[in-house]
Amino acid sequence: MVYVKKLPGQSDDQVIRNFSKKVQDAGIVQEAKRRKYYLKPSLARKLKKKLKQEEAARMRAMAA
Repeated sequence: MVYVKKLPGQSDDQVIRNFSKKVQDAGIVQEAKRRKYYLKPSLARKLKKKLKQEEAARMRAMAA
């Protein structure tokens, strides 16, 4: 849960900006998008495996 308190001298825009940043850092928006549609467990595993392989390839490319 994300909480933001308005400090003295802070404008409403600054408070909204701080809230938006905390929401992004917490990954709430990404989680909501991910949960928007049901993903079968088998497809989730395949996707996770593919992402791991891509990350490993990127790491190998950076090391070379």
